[in-house]
Amino acid sequence: MRKRKPLIIFLLFVGILTFFSNINLYDVINLPENFYVNYEEIDKANKENIFGHLVKLALNKNEVETADNKDIEGEVIIKLFGFIPIKKVKVNLLPEEEVYLGGTPIGLSIHSQGVIVVSDTMIEENKIIKNSTIQNGDIIKEVNGKKIECIDDIQQAISSSLEDNIEITYQRNNKEKTSTLPLIKDKDGVKKLGVWVRDDLSGVGTLTFVKKENNQFAALGHAVTNGLDDNVIPLKSGEIYNCSLINIEKGIRNKPGELRCVFVQKNKQGEIEKNTNVGIYGNIENIETLVDQNKQVTLGGRLSVKPGKAKIVSNVSGINEEYDIEIIKANYQSKCSDKSLIIRVTDKRLLQMTGGIVQGMSGSPILQDGKLVGAVTHVFISDPTKGYGVYSDWMLEKLLA
Repeated sequence: MRKRKPLIIFLLFVGILTFFSNINLYDVINLPENFYVNYEEIDKANKENIFGHLVKLALNKNEVETADNKDIEGEVIIKLFGFIPIKKVKVNLLPEEEVYLGGTPIGLSIHSQGVIVVSDTMIEENKIIKNSTIQNGDIIKEVNGKKIECIDDIQQAISSSLEDNIEITYQRNNKEKTSTLPLIKDKDGVKKLGVWVRDDLSGVGTLTFVKKENNQFAALGHAVTNGLDDNVIPLKSGEIYNCSLINIEKGIRNKPGELRCVFVQKNKQGEIEKNTNVGIYGNIENIETLVDQNKQVTLGGRLSVKPGKAKIVSNVSGINEEYDIEIIKANYQSKCSDKSLIIRVTDKRLLQMTGGIVQGMSGSPILQDGKLVGAVTHVFISDPTKGYGVYSDWMLEKLLA
């Protein structure tokens, strides 16, 4: 009991101090390492007392630069009463250059490393055969120790097996598993796995921003998945294309809407190099058809984001326009997430056209105080006027990684 006394007294002290000084300890604790910031945002955070009236931030710039001499490191020291350090976090200084603003819908074509199970049942001689181990959405990566990159690799691995069972390694919910499965023989004696698979996906998203110096792009704000679980599709290669908006299916309660777009997989505009949990990234070959080079914007870090009025940029009217939204909540996350912000569409024009946020708008830039601070990622199924967004500095981090 005696050993617990100092701890109890300390916790009581922290609780009383937090109550009377309005210190946002939860937000302080959840600040991640290596987020992006600049001196202007530190000053603004101190003026607005985002962590409480008695908490101040100081930014120390280190003379250490990354290989490309663009990404400069620093350290933010969070101080109680302005002189008692309570936390130190490593940060990167936001690039000073502007980026081209996105908002344009793009066609996406993803070729996976491994094959994606799209049906775990087969009909063979009028009988339904269901695989008891593999599920829809699983990504098969190896068969009998052989790497699988396309559908042909599966059949070759099965054909070369002398056994009636095979060992497969597959990904489910971003975790790898290994199982032994019995093979199925058709009436001609040909061995089969007993599932339907594919090795590519296509869809529509929205371009978020493009770096002026090298045409690197960020888009979508969330991962390309199989649509059934959280599996981030391992990327073998991918392309982006111009696409045309032909119709808008308006979102209503419990039924998300959709941008109906068409694109032809030729004359690619760029290549996708990364598929991450906070968006897709790559290089654009021809930016003229995807961005208005007269529309440039500065990237803002998470410390500059606050609940209140903001804008999203979208092409739903046929041209890139800004629409009014409200940032309801800005989360201080310790880990990279595509649900950093909660937003609400308030613009009457956008509500009339789309009902709020619809599928295909993922990646639409979020602007606040003239800076690009995030991108739209998801819609609330129960309320299409609301949705999630991701911080732009999460996206910048993935782009430069």
